[in-house]
Amino acid sequence: MMKFLKRISAALSAASIFMLNAQAQAQSTATPQGAQPIEAAMGWLQGTLIGNIATTAAVIAVAVVGLMMLTGRMNWRHGITVVFGCFILFGASSIVAGIQSAAAG
Repeated sequence: MMKFLKRISAALSAASIFMLNAQAQAQSTATPQGAQPIEAAMGWLQGTLIGNIATTAAVIAVAVVGLMMLTGRMNWRHGITVVFGCFILFGASSIVAGIQSAAAG
């Protein structure tokens, strides 16, 4: 478990360094000209990934994984990975906002 946490912390550290680098290279925070279709597609993707269908699928996945872990059919490490993935999926906007505020401040 400690190796897993060390890997996650190393990955988050690397990601924050890249975000700081990207922020330093950005000249303007305005949306570039011609990016509206891409922005609309990303908004649709975000709505799909965080919407009702994804929430229902995540609840079912956590329930099935929890049942399998309780009956001894699944390794605890794999079960925790599923739950951790759901936290990352639904907390992604908060994580990004935190990284952006840390980079700005």
